Amino acid sequence: MADIKLVSQDGLFQSINGQALPPNNEIIIDSAGKPSVMVKIPKFKIGDVITGGPSTTHPAFIVNGEEKDYIYISKYQNIVVDGKAYSLPYQQPKNYITFDQARTACESKGTGWHLMTNAEWAAIALWCKKHECMPYGNNNYEYGDYYHTYDRGAPMPYREYYDPEDPEGGYDEYPLTATGSGPKDWFHNNDFSGIADLNGNVNEWVGGVRLNNGEIQIIANNDAAQAIDQSASSTLWKAIAQNGSLVAPGTAGALKYGSGSIVLGDYFKDMTAAGGVTIPALAKALALFPADESSTYRDDYFYTYDSGETLCYRGGFYLDYGGAGVFGCDLDGGRSDSDSCLGFRSAFVNL
Repeated sequence: MADIKLVSQDGLFQSINGQALPPNNEIIIDSAGKPSVMVKIPKFKIGDVITGGPSTTHPAFIVNGEEKDYIYISKYQNIVVDGKAYSLPYQQPKNYITFDQARTACESKGTGWHLMTNAEWAAIALWCKKHECMPYGNNNYEYGDYYHTYDRGAPMPYREYYDPEDPEGGYDEYPLTATGSGPKDWFHNNDFSGIADLNGNVNEWVGGVRLNNGEIQIIANNDAAQAIDQSASSTLWKAIAQNGSLVAPGTAGALKYGSGSIVLGDYFKDMTAAGGVTIPALAKALALFPADESSTYRDDYFYTYDSGETLCYRGGFYLDYGGAGVFGCDLDGGRSDSDSCLGFRSAFVNL
């Protein structure tokens, strides 16, 4: 087991910026001796968050074949200090970071630390939907929310960036909000005890999932929570068969977006199965296919690319308007992508 130090349990840290530390929040110290504020998520079954789903443990709580009673998710979008990722309130979230840089910033913190995985993100998104508290956030380019225009976060100073697609336009600006500065409905449980900013502000890289020529490929369960090989050539990537088993990439009939087994629409809720195709519970548990009727979702976007390897970032950003949200997904990211709208958050499991 990792030498996890929960400072809040030791009685050494009882508040955040003068506010009492909620019972489901922990301050975890990394290998550099620095703290991160984490939200403790208890284990649950797929059927607990998907009506009619199987009574098996959600894959986010299974690492290397071992079930975990808890996962710990960064309460805030992360910053980077001395090359390591930290979850702290009222900060400007780190952006302009690639997938591999984000992984390194997380994994360098010590055993059990990792880039938040798609399995973990999906578990939280499904929990939010089940409990009717899908969060809002900074997504309307005015430090507020598209649906709840009266919601505002604390503005960070405008930062300028050069848009190479508009060379004559000079520099544009991006309106980020301070981490955790929004109202209660910007937190995953609609309470300040929850995870902040899963909707908007910056897109967040997630590990353990990719597309390869449109084929869905994952790393089993939450094994991506370990410091394992997620490179383009890794043999850990597996396709998903229609019966839910993991199979070798390129296996006939494995789940594929676009011209394959899953027909895409403009939004996550619009996805449908091609004729004669069965979508397994695993794809729904990983928020790669809707688990319920389309009317129960918002207009969260879902983008893919069917050529070559593409990685995943989720949640939307400050300019995605109604397309941002916990089911929002870009499965069209390149490993070297780095932008004002791209950030990340770390997570922790006790290994």
